Amino acid sequence: MLFPIRDHSPRTRFPAVTLLLIAANVAAFFFELSLDARGQKLLVNVAGAIPYEIVNHIDMGPRDLLPVPGSIWTSLFLHGGWLHLIGNMWFLWLFGDNVEESMGSIRFVIFYFLVGTVGALAQCYAMPTSMAPMIGASGAIAGVLGGYVMLYPRARIETLVMIPFLWPVIDLPAWIFLGVWFLTQFFLPTGSGVAWMAHVGGFLAGLGAVRLLARSRPGPPMATVEYIPPPRLSRE
Repeated sequence: MLFPIRDHSPRTRFPAVTLLLIAANVAAFFFELSLDARGQKLLVNVAGAIPYEIVNHIDMGPRDLLPVPGSIWTSLFLHGGWLHLIGNMWFLWLFGDNVEESMGSIRFVIFYFLVGTVGALAQCYAMPTSMAPMIGASGAIAGVLGGYVMLYPRARIETLVMIPFLWPVIDLPAWIFLGVWFLTQFFLPTGSGVAWMAHVGGFLAGLGAVRLLARSRPGPPMATVEYIPPPRLSRE
């Protein structure tokens, strides 16, 4: 298993939208924690994306916070526990700032909700009869990862390799790190509770959407130019 520590793609602008998305997710999680067990269950039912409701475009009750398919968007801000939240927000912080910079704030918001929607729909249509609410920003963040690897395939990702007693830290190109991450989604055990098709759908959506919304692809670093003064002209 690979875990990213940091990337080596410096940004030049403040990642306002990325930080606002993180703040919104954290605020929603603390709101969840403020509820009792019954309130938390109700919140997940009215704000989580239920595949059967999405596929059939009906609200089985209790009434969703937003009309169907609005639960797709509310579900992006709910999480099932501390590890779920921290893992998603760490990936969003690590990779989202550079993707935001490539698009600008408005386009990044559109991108985030677009790939999150595609990811949720992929999961819903993979299990169309399920009545279990789906929550988490994973589909949207998977789309951010897809956008990042298209923009910065050779960026170096400082990576912790989960080998017990060794725990080596190595630098990997983004295309290798995120390629491995994508492939591992197909090996998640059945019944794990992880909406892995949302990850796959979101990632693939990110690969395509970034081509439409990124303002420009980052070019190669500028070569160093040495200044050589012109020769002096001799006077006759």
